[in-house]
Amino acid sequence: MKNTVKSISLLSLALVLGACGTSAPTASAPVGSAPAANRASILKATPNTPTLWFVELAGDPTTLSVQSVSGQQASFRAQAAQQGVKYQEVRSFQTLFNGFSVQASEAEINRISRLPGVLGVYPVKEIAAPKVEVNLTDALTPDMFSAIKMTGADVAQNELGLTGKGIKVGVIDTGVDLEHPAFAGRVVAQYDFVGDDYDFGKPTKPDPIADDCGGHGSHVAGIVGGNDASKGFKGVAPEVSFGAYRVFGCDGSTSEDIMIAAMEQAYKDGMQVVNLSIGSAFENWEGTPSAKVGSRMVKKGMIVVASAGNSGASGQYSMGGVTMGDNVISVASVSNTEIEVKNFSITPDGSKIGYFAATGAPEAAAGGSLPISKNAASTPTTTNDGCLVGGVNPYAASSMTGKAVLIRRGTCTFYEKAKNAQDAGASAVILYNNTAGYISPTVVGAAPITIPVVSISAADGAKISGLIAGNVSMTFQSGTLNIPSPTANTLDTYSSYGLSADLELKPDISAPGGNIRSAYPLEKGNGGYATLSGTSMASPHVAGAAALMLQAFPNTKAKDMRGLLMNSATLRWYRAASGTLFTGLPDYVQRQGAGMVDIVGSYYNTVRATPNKLSLGESATFATRNKVVVLKNTWTRNETFMAYHYPALTVGGTTLTPAVSQAYATMTINGQDADKADVMVTVPAGGETELNVVITAPAGAPDKSQYGGYIVLESSSGQNMVIPYAGFKGDYQSIQALGNLTIGGASYNFPALFDDKEDTFFEEGEVATAPIDYTFKGIALDPSKPTELTNDAPYVIAQLSHQVRKMTMELLDANGAVVDTLLKQEYLGRNCTNNVALTSNTCDAYNTYAWDGKLSNGNAAANGTYQLRLKALKAQGDESVATDTEVYTTQKFTVARP
Repeated sequence: MKNTVKSISLLSLALVLGACGTSAPTASAPVGSAPAANRASILKATPNTPTLWFVELAGDPTTLSVQSVSGQQASFRAQAAQQGVKYQEVRSFQTLFNGFSVQASEAEINRISRLPGVLGVYPVKEIAAPKVEVNLTDALTPDMFSAIKMTGADVAQNELGLTGKGIKVGVIDTGVDLEHPAFAGRVVAQYDFVGDDYDFGKPTKPDPIADDCGGHGSHVAGIVGGNDASKGFKGVAPEVSFGAYRVFGCDGSTSEDIMIAAMEQAYKDGMQVVNLSIGSAFENWEGTPSAKVGSRMVKKGMIVVASAGNSGASGQYSMGGVTMGDNVISVASVSNTEIEVKNFSITPDGSKIGYFAATGAPEAAAGGSLPISKNAASTPTTTNDGCLVGGVNPYAASSMTGKAVLIRRGTCTFYEKAKNAQDAGASAVILYNNTAGYISPTVVGAAPITIPVVSISAADGAKISGLIAGNVSMTFQSGTLNIPSPTANTLDTYSSYGLSADLELKPDISAPGGNIRSAYPLEKGNGGYATLSGTSMASPHVAGAAALMLQAFPNTKAKDMRGLLMNSATLRWYRAASGTLFTGLPDYVQRQGAGMVDIVGSYYNTVRATPNKLSLGESATFATRNKVVVLKNTWTRNETFMAYHYPALTVGGTTLTPAVSQAYATMTINGQDADKADVMVTVPAGGETELNVVITAPAGAPDKSQYGGYIVLESSSGQNMVIPYAGFKGDYQSIQALGNLTIGGASYNFPALFDDKEDTFFEEGEVATAPIDYTFKGIALDPSKPTELTNDAPYVIAQLSHQVRKMTMELLDANGAVVDTLLKQEYLGRNCTNNVALTSNTCDAYNTYAWDGKLSNGNAAANGTYQLRLKALKAQGDESVATDTEVYTTQKFTVARP
């Protein structure tokens, strides 16, 4: 029976998805016109395609004997074989994870989850190669020297004599360029897990050596401890030894089980510090396999450092992967203090002006002078400088011949401004900003721009504008110029937000990550160096710092290294999108953790705080939280501190669109108001002192916001300490988990039941006007490709607006009684967006839950009437509390096998 045709068909969805990009969708997007050949596979299930899963057995392998773990795994295999479970074992783990990665259908993995001794099953995540901004030219090449000055690594090397000598640092990444002079003779262990051609889903073909053809791993290793005397390049810890563990091919993604295999290998090789500048965005649970393995590495004595992730543009709760591990050091990204840019000089004073070259225009040749001119009406406040006026070029024909035209940003496109000047005969265009900072303009258009176009700061533009009346000229120079970064020392916008799904405070600390110049494979040219940006670049700064501290204090336990570094961190302030620096309150704790790592401060501080951070949970039940912080003095003199509360900005807005709130919590320390006066605290030599801290959630903060701040301690001896805290305002379970989906500019009530054969879907609560039936037979959706078959089977698409602790799919009979539990998944991440037009290959707007027509025992369900029911247990939810679980039930449908 033909189902009711909806206002937007599945084929229409294909059309919408085919045009996906970074632009927002429009409400007038065409529907119903996509040919079958353009059908988007992203919105149809493939229920018969095997899926890669982790199977975790009960028992922590770090507390069990090898014989016990082997016995458990042998027992599992025997029981699975006895019950006829169909699966293919891919990898087994016995050191840091007790279990396997297996290839199995959803029906079979559900059967596996019910076997005795199975603790849980989890999808093995595809981990994309870290997305970083790469610059192989000299247009933006800040030196590593400015970055190591930010953390105090230069002082540690030159004055404290710390170089990381004797410390082994494992880099789990794309490998390390073994021929690069920055690593000569210092790679003491290596292992390639994949080979050059590997990508997720492809077979691995490991090489004998873990050489780097991707570039990312060499750059990370260079920051940790590269040392190239010929280039004057030094990383944070320039005498460490390296372990290189390659989990990526030259391009593409890797698999979470491969990463865990590398983590186990690094442990076996005796690495003391391990850096993972990789992760899985939005999977921000401490209980996921990779995060759990990271925690166990620390338990076994290894210092584990991981990047916080680059999904800040996707809003709150966007971290994920190893970085969520309990004692793993999670690192956010701060912009470098300096950038190196090309420049031109101006008369009459010969001063140099740094610039960014526009994309779509030719490079400027050095030498030769041009007079600078502008529109007669142009001022540093003009909003439409250089724009068409009533469709007419504001510059008279030939009026700018042989000149460089100064044009202020605003109103129209950079292309329009440059084209108008070019049409008037200009030889170059100088664009200047209308707000603080620099811009990287694009002047690509229908007709090419054939003259150099460069952009400069607002201040430099205003300066030149004032000199034009006196006949100023400019000359492009051949060298480069170091200038202060317009975003220096502030959190990079891409750096991911915490908290964790369990409301644990993450990230832990920050480090330089924006615009870092470091080693790059020699085969990629540019002399073996490149500039990259990302939390991938921040994490190795902290890994290097940990190596220096381990050299200085070799008895430091792995679990205590995070506190040693966090206690001495320095706070960063918030920079708005306009470029304005907000100095009222520090940036969100949920973005910067304790603040910027300070290696020198960590070296000299003799007092340690336990715990090193405070996670307060939700305020719905307990608006006021009582915590005890123990200060321990490792030195032979008393230390007296002034302790006070320093609140940070509160994260308001929504999950996908955070917004600044200045409402903040209040605090007492040892019964005294820490917001109004300093509280004096003395820690005796070799002794301990307790801080009894009471924190009350901000009354004026928006509901469902994240608040936070710091306990700050300052002493006359120069020791300064911070202990960050964070909490959630309101009822955490009030956050909706199952959300709606926006397609083609319109919002649809999801979850929804899909029917590929009839090219339709049924929104939640919609009444089907005709029977819905499934045959579970192969059907050709595209008549022109009759051999490409899709199973005619039901599936549900759900948009996860927030992390879900456990997702269950049940099969119901015609009366609504439970026939079987088809699927059970734990620790699910949220989707990065609720708009299909904003998805990418690493960013999903929804999840698919399919049924292949079989029961969990492997038998086919009898023909008849059924429903599917999804049950989403919310983060920190209680299954015994009905409101903590969101429930969706499909329309009734018929299993009608011929």
